[in-house]
This record gives sequence, C-alpha cells and structure tokens, in this order.
Amino acid sequence: MKTFSWFPWPPGRRFVIGVPYLWLIVFFVLPFLILLRISVTDMGGGVDPFAPLIDSASGAWHLILKYDNYGSIFRSAEEGVAALWGNTIYMEAYETSLKYAFLTTLLCLAIGYPFAYFIARAKPSIRPALLMLVMLPFWTSFLLRVYAWKGILADQGVLNNLLMALGIIHEPLTMLYTQVSMLVGMTYVYCPFMILPLYANLVKMDFRLLEAAHDLGASPWKAFWLITVPLSKSGIIAGAMLVFIPCVGEFVIPSLLGGAENIMIGRVVWDEMFSSNNWPRAAALSVVMILLILVPLAFYYRSRSDRGMYQES
Repeated sequence: MKTFSWFPWPPGRRFVIGVPYLWLIVFFVLPFLILLRISVTDMGGGVDPFAPLIDSASGAWHLILKYDNYGSIFRSAEEGVAALWGNTIYMEAYETSLKYAFLTTLLCLAIGYPFAYFIARAKPSIRPALLMLVMLPFWTSFLLRVYAWKGILADQGVLNNLLMALGIIHEPLTMLYTQVSMLVGMTYVYCPFMILPLYANLVKMDFRLLEAAHDLGASPWKAFWLITVPLSKSGIIAGAMLVFIPCVGEFVIPSLLGGAENIMIGRVVWDEMFSSNNWPRAAALSVVMILLILVPLAFYYRSRSDRGMYQES
C-alpha cells in the first residue's frame, strides 16, 4: 500500500529544486512584497512595511490601503480625475524607458549577432581569446566606462578633436547629452549580454546544414535566413531579454550621458525616493515597472507552453 507524502521526490532532488526556490523567495518574492506594501502606504503615517493592513478601531474591519500612489502615476494632480491615463511625467518616463530599451536591444542585436557568429565559426583554439575580449570590459568599473564615454563624446572630446584634426568637420558636433549619446552608451554597455547567449546558441549549431542548403541551390543569404536564424531563435530571445529588462530601469547612463529631455523611469524613481522623499510613490513606480516587464513575459511563455502542448498532442 502506497503512503501519501508531501515530498514525493528523493532528498537529492528536493535539495536541488528547493535551493533555487528558496533563493527566489528570500531575494525576490519577499523584497517585492515589502515594496508592494510600501506602495500602498500613506506617506503621512510614515513608511512601515510591517504595519497592519486591517484597522478595526472604528468597530468595522477595513483595509488600510492607499491607492492614490498608483493613481498619481496615470493622472495629473492639477487636472483631476478627467486626466486619467493622461500624459503625465511618469507616463512619459515609462514611454522613454521602453523606447530606449527597444532601440538598444535592436542595436545590440544588429552588432552582436555578427560578432557571435564570427566567434562561433572561428577556430576552437582562438575562441577563448575572442570570448575574453568580449568579457574584458567587465573587468573595469561600470561607472568608469560610462565616464569614459563622456570624454569621448564631449564637445572638446576625443572624437570631435579627431574629426577636426582630419578636416572632416570644422566645429565640434553636439553629441553629449543627446539621444545619440544615450544609445551609444547603452549599446556599448549591454552588447556583451547579447553576444554571449547568441554565441552559446550558435556554437552548438551543425554547420553542415548550411553546406547542405548550398548544395541544394540556396544562396548564402537565404540559407542564413531559413536555417541559421531559426536555429538561433532561443539565443536571440535570451539576449533580447538580458538587454531589454535592465535597460528599462537604467539609471547611471541616462544620468551621465542623457539630457534633460531624456528622463527615464530609473531617474524618476531615484528623484521620488531621495529628492522628494516620497517612498510610497517611488515604490508604486517600481511595482508598475516590474509589472510592465513580467506580465508580457508571462503571457509570452504561457503562449509558448500552450503551443508546445498543442504540437505534442
């Protein structure tokens, strides 16, 4: 007779599965719940994430939640309820963040795919050296690398002085604190996060499939589009997520390389928390930013799993 057990797996498997779950609970779920609790806190009563959510002082039980922290994100305080879903500064910051994250992801893919393909097709003896060159920037401080771009893109910086010395331009170009400097800095920083997943995917590809396609009369571009790209789809998705997700909440690069008109949501959250000292609204902005990323990803993976089940059936 079989006995019921809450843990049907052997101890080794429970340990291997339990450690990642414990890590996620302690370092993601609990901090997110604290952030969520702060986001519905009344600023006037102080920020206490462990304060009770239910008030029974008046004889009736009711929740102590303040949703205005979320309402202020989508509604202008000056225009009132009629401005719901209006073009507030927070919505503009979200739009700017999503725009730059999307453009950075496209640029990283356009630059990183040829790099990853070249490394995957290189001789096995030189691949470690090429990978080391890709990872070499990580050996330097992130902040120093961003500051270096300020010296390169400044009006009297390295790039302008070089172009003027070559006679290409006669006066400095305005590149710093523009959209160009933002995209250059973000693409430079996050391009390795695109190259490494693509390389890990392309290096396992059977290149004899391309030879077979050429033997059957396919052109190099058609063989690449119909064979290489579909086989590297998982690497493209992984690289895109590794670039897009941190770009949405980027704070350092917009602060150092972006102008006043290029305010991203990371800078807005910092201002609300440290300049305005409004922790509940900063927490609400962070929760909305997390949901903007996680909800589409959840629907995407759900659709992929449903397609997989449909194909198996």
